[in-house]
Amino acid sequence: MSEPAADGQPGTPASPGPTPTGEATEALPATLWDRMRRDPQYAPEHLAVEAVRRLGPEAAQWAAQARAEQPDATAENLAEQAVRRFVNQARLSGAVSGAAGLPGAVIDVGVLAWTQARMVLHVAAAYGVDPVHPDRAADLLVLQRVHKVAASARLALGVAAGRARAGALFGNGGQAPLGRVMLRLGVRLAQMAGVRAAKRVFAKIVPGAAIILGTWANSSATSNLAERSRTLYRQHGNPRIPAPRRP
Repeated sequence: MSEPAADGQPGTPASPGPTPTGEATEALPATLWDRMRRDPQYAPEHLAVEAVRRLGPEAAQWAAQARAEQPDATAENLAEQAVRRFVNQARLSGAVSGAAGLPGAVIDVGVLAWTQARMVLHVAAAYGVDPVHPDRAADLLVLQRVHKVAASARLALGVAAGRARAGALFGNGGQAPLGRVMLRLGVRLAQMAGVRAAKRVFAKIVPGAAIILGTWANSSATSNLAERSRTLYRQHGNPRIPAPRRP
């Protein structure tokens, strides 16, 4: 399915289900970091587009494999497996960079936003919604509360794409000092990841602070995002998708 993005909507341990084939690493692509550093104001838009492009195919492959291996599983079952998997990843995603100071804080919160985007795409695939369709980028921005409605998310995605093309053609003259760029980038990614407490987000900047985000903050923000994602894709997806026929 490739329906339009929605205009915003606001367990017991079990087997984790099939592991996605070719599982992506936690690290964000270096080209994405470069793009976000050049244009920190539109970092969430750049991340959303790249997530759909790189992680959408993985989500589609996982869903197909899961349905083949679990023919009696419903969309709700598969969504629960995906949520459980990525909430656990988010809980452990703090301090992945091992770097100190502001750059380390930005890397850690970027990894959290990337993990959350990956979860949303897997939830979409679980409900039979195409995770590689461009509308998923707008979904991500609405679900992660970067934008309130899909129309403004699509507009921002178009602006970000135009700025990226202009930067590639004409360079980035007048770039702000690196420290200011990283601070703005960190704030924008923290907003995308649902981390509202600035002191917690940038705890890593303080000498001696070991972890940017507590496990509670990571898992809580990701769990809330999971509920919003399930509500959205439950409405637009297929609640009972049969397993593909084997030859």
